[in-house]
Amino acid sequence: MKKLPLVSVIINTFNGEKFLRKSILSATKQTYKNLEIIIFDNKSKDKTLSIVKSIKDKRIKYYNSKKYLKLYAARNEAIKRSKGEYLAFLDSDDWWKSNKIEKQIQHAIRKNYDLVYSNYIIFNQKTKNKKIYTKKKLPEGFITQTLLNKYVVAVQTVLVKKKFFKNKMFNKRYEIIGDFDFFVNLSLDKNFGSIQKPLAFYRIHGSNYSIKKMHLHISEMKHWIRNNEERLKKRNLDIGAQKIYLKKLKIKNLFNRFV
Repeated sequence: MKKLPLVSVIINTFNGEKFLRKSILSATKQTYKNLEIIIFDNKSKDKTLSIVKSIKDKRIKYYNSKKYLKLYAARNEAIKRSKGEYLAFLDSDDWWKSNKIEKQIQHAIRKNYDLVYSNYIIFNQKTKNKKIYTKKKLPEGFITQTLLNKYVVAVQTVLVKKKFFKNKMFNKRYEIIGDFDFFVNLSLDKNFGSIQKPLAFYRIHGSNYSIKKMHLHISEMKHWIRNNEERLKKRNLDIGAQKIYLKKLKIKNLFNRFV
């Protein structure tokens, strides 16, 4: 029987002690066992290291950055240290269902998908409310235009072949939209699979980086549209929905300033 592929779980963290243990344990308790768990600590000043040391699992590999890095530069550093055939990403405030990797590996191998993503549950830390991200069927196949119309690939749900990071990694310029940029570009010639069942939990809390940095989100989306519009037009792809999304971000940011 052919040995199942090694999956590298990439956990990036920065002062994430509040939720880190639950995140790591959701990786160690996966029903799929052929894992390595790369924890890349972006110069934390809290109890991150002691939390990691308290979890006894030989698959955990801890790295502490020599200096603070932007998020996607830190993701790239973690990827460089990984040895898996596949990568899965898990931020330190999110967590997975125990069968996430197993289901995704099965789907990827059976259908020869380059990337498999899933639905997920949005968990509000303050109210404890849970909401499924979407009840609409998630798209599969070569889905670039669909992703440009509505981006549905959450990084914490992704399982992707590592070889696609060999020549091009996450754009270090970005701090908010680096996964959007990478996976949209990957979708131009790679086959995406989806699992409708939610396999991950995205935690909303007052310290979510993407929420706190709305102005940065706007700036990065402006840059992305400016640098990709003509290239995508040549492939007969329309980014009009992203321009509408940018307008909505600006309105939301303006509203938040007066609330």
